[in-house]
Amino acid sequence: MINLAESAINEQLRTALKLLQLLLGMRKRLRVSGSSMLPQLQPGEEILFNPQAYRQKLPQVGDIVVARHPYQTKQIIKRVALVLEDGSCFLTGDNPEASTDSRSYGFIPLNKILGKVTSKFL
Repeated sequence: MINLAESAINEQLRTALKLLQLLLGMRKRLRVSGSSMLPQLQPGEEILFNPQAYRQKLPQVGDIVVARHPYQTKQIIKRVALVLEDGSCFLTGDNPEASTDSRSYGFIPLNKILGKVTSKFL
């Protein structure tokens, strides 16, 4: 059984690691807007994403990614539902009633996938 002191120390270490990764440029920070990823991600929460996650491998079905919106200047956070051989991804929100996603704008090319969400920033 982990006691409360150990649990608090572990949480502090995880937070310190996230901050270090952010400072070293290994992660980028983004605020969630909208409710398309409910219940996983709440509007106003901040996430960290790894901009280098897909330099050596393709996204995987189930990954949550940050991508450039295909027709607007904003960034979007969506889940990978399907990956083609060229790395293009069909992205969907976890809350389909509140999500504008690949069902509306089609596949997103790999060069518009900015990174993989790795954690919430607490």
